[in-house]
Amino acid sequence: MTENADRPPPAATPRALPVRTVEVTGVVRLSPHLVRVTFGGPDLGDLALAGPDQQVKLYFPRAGQRVPRLPASGAAGPEQDVMRWYGAFQAIPEAERPWARSYTIRSHDPVLGTICVDFVLHGDFVLQGDSGGVSGAGEAGPATRWARSAAPGDVLGMFGPSAYFATPLPLGTTDWMLLAGDETALPAIGTIVEALPAGAHAVVFAEVVDAAEEQRFVTAGDVTVHWLHRGRAPAGPLGPLVRAVRDAVFPAGSVHGWLGGEAGAVRALRRHLVEERGFDRRAVDFTGYWRRSLSQDDAPTEADLAEARERVADAGIAAESSMSQDPQGS
Repeated sequence: MTENADRPPPAATPRALPVRTVEVTGVVRLSPHLVRVTFGGPDLGDLALAGPDQQVKLYFPRAGQRVPRLPASGAAGPEQDVMRWYGAFQAIPEAERPWARSYTIRSHDPVLGTICVDFVLHGDFVLQGDSGGVSGAGEAGPATRWARSAAPGDVLGMFGPSAYFATPLPLGTTDWMLLAGDETALPAIGTIVEALPAGAHAVVFAEVVDAAEEQRFVTAGDVTVHWLHRGRAPAGPLGPLVRAVRDAVFPAGSVHGWLGGEAGAVRALRRHLVEERGFDRRAVDFTGYWRRSLSQDDAPTEADLAEARERVADAGIAAESSMSQDPQGS
């Protein structure tokens, strides 16, 4: 008894990093500029989603590769293990290193062991950015090029979803939710709306090219969707999304905001909500999915760095608030 008590407890078995290989099992063209790809494979058998708006990194093979080249996943645990994997990924010669792009899981079927991911075909129209990837003024990026010709049997790499990407959302805990974004935000907006409990109220502002890009969401909540048509005008802070939110009459009561889309538009919306509407900055989740005329491979701009600093500051405020309200935090 004494010997056992003096021994340190056995170390927990480290979980593998969430690095997977996924295979295309189906492709559906939902609209002129949107493709839904279904992925399956044995690596998805243990996939579990913690809630809506779950992001993953997808890795696209380079020319001549059937399967993207990725480092071994190793074990999870300390942050340095994640960084070690990322360092090994960066060490792959550029000509062989897969393209990496962030996407939201649109749906998950745990019985079939499949997920669906929606790809916006950026280079087909004036939306110039990179949540799915254009590399410049109207030129399709690697993810868009891949999605245009995706077929069953194609293989991608995937990192996530995990705590590195997930942010819990307060579904049904405020009087209403505000969701605003362009077509790149629709997968996340769709998962949030469809996860709302009965009686939860949400107002959605969604900017798309035209009526052909509108979607239908099935939800138990009370949801009002305002579809905004951009036409051939470029997306951004001067587009109809920002104007519509600025001009809107909001419901009364407590609110949680969620913003996604072109980075400049997201920043303009967040400033409006916090500075002009009086939203608590901690109650506004925001993600700039893409940047006009830039790709994820381009260096961050000063505006991008400022956004990152805001995220860090907000995280510190939220943590401090949580500790002050929780006696166990001290």
